Amino acid sequence: MEKAWALRRATDFKVVSVIQRPGMPDYSEIFQRMGGSFFGQECRTEKELVQVAHDADFIITHTRSRPIGADVIHGLENCKAILGIGIGYDGVDVEAATRHGICVVNNPDYCLQEVSDHAMALILACSRGIVQIDNTVRSRPTGSDVVFSQEVKKLYYKVDTLRGKTLGIIGFGRTSRRLAPKALALGMKLIAFDPHVKNDDAANWKVELVGLTDLLSESDFVLVQAALNPETRHLLSADQFKIMKPSAFLINTARGAIVDENALYTALAGGLIAGAGLDVTEIEPLQPNSPLIALDNVILTGHSAHASKTSWAKLWYNPVEQIARVLRGEWPTGLVNPEVKENFAERWGKMR
Repeated sequence: MEKAWALRRATDFKVVSVIQRPGMPDYSEIFQRMGGSFFGQECRTEKELVQVAHDADFIITHTRSRPIGADVIHGLENCKAILGIGIGYDGVDVEAATRHGICVVNNPDYCLQEVSDHAMALILACSRGIVQIDNTVRSRPTGSDVVFSQEVKKLYYKVDTLRGKTLGIIGFGRTSRRLAPKALALGMKLIAFDPHVKNDDAANWKVELVGLTDLLSESDFVLVQAALNPETRHLLSADQFKIMKPSAFLINTARGAIVDENALYTALAGGLIAGAGLDVTEIEPLQPNSPLIALDNVILTGHSAHASKTSWAKLWYNPVEQIARVLRGEWPTGLVNPEVKENFAERWGKMR
């Protein structure tokens, strides 16, 4: 292919989706109207992915469930951009893509309100013992109303108000910034750990930046809302749970692998921490034999925090918008690897 690929001419390009999911729009019609072609096939192995997408100009994928490593990237002959439908991009070898002049693009504005709402719901549910009380009411013990009432009242002493409590946020990015006003409105104090955020920026959201150890020791609720990468994998393990308050709750609406699940189980079963609200787990879907299922101080929501009628449109149509930008010679708004620009220009032509 010529070095000066016709970026500004929206014709003669190929888009391949290596995932096929319910709710996906008719990409064939969309890209045909734009002057290109589309092919979609569920690819479950790296070999299948290379076979299907080796000559694609753009690849649409779900990076967590369809990893694209260096070997796959090496086999992509024409690829200008790998487009993840969601926020995460931990399944793509970004360094390899950058070396090959390939843009890695995520969906940075997707489901921010939904996930922040869900995190707040888990915090409230843990604080008020909603699930435990519901389970007690549903599984009414045999006996009189007096016995039943006593069983419910036992849980009264485990619930509390959020006002005055400290919420420690690990990762103060876009989703956390949607959550901050909601937590502040309920009277919570906010602290955060994020090496990539400046003090002044956090202060604008009425959040104090602290070290991880201080966050864990001071927080009544620890919210994990960071990206998964080599630095954050198992960031929270046995040593970290020992630092947390026995009355504290862990909330994870980010990536399961940021938390060492075996260590978490030990902490929950042994009373090192009070409980957890987990939307994500290391293995998804959560397996029936997971020991977490047997614990009554854990809320499990099966990676549903992103879901809403509103979010689906953003999920599926963002790749179309980003491809259109590249075809116009503009950088994608969700460009994960801005350092690719020099290699991209050298291989495919300049962008603006």
